[in-house]
Amino acid sequence: MSTQTIDLYLASFPSHVRGRLEQIRREIRAIAPEATERISYGIPTFKLERNLVHYAGYAHHIGFYPGASGIAAFADELASYKSGKGSVQFPNDEPLPIDLIRRIVHWRLEEERAR
Repeated sequence: MSTQTIDLYLASFPSHVRGRLEQIRREIRAIAPEATERISYGIPTFKLERNLVHYAGYAHHIGFYPGASGIAAFADELASYKSGKGSVQFPNDEPLPIDLIRRIVHWRLEEERAR
């Protein structure tokens, strides 16, 4: 799928959510420029040979999906957020933890390159 499809996905959100999603997208692109973008599971995804990370917008939070290994590796730092086996929710009424997101993406990138 094209980046145009992701642009349409992002455009479907109110500006305050869209801005947060665009910020995450820019950060991931900067860290992993070789990754391709596509819609997978109905949400924006960065992929190398396999999925690197997904992200999604919701009314009350941004979903970030670095997989189970990404969540486990940063469990202590993610402890204050609602999370699942491979996902974390960043509330829309709080600043995005961009530094943490960057570090998780770097970690996932290294994990995928090592495969």
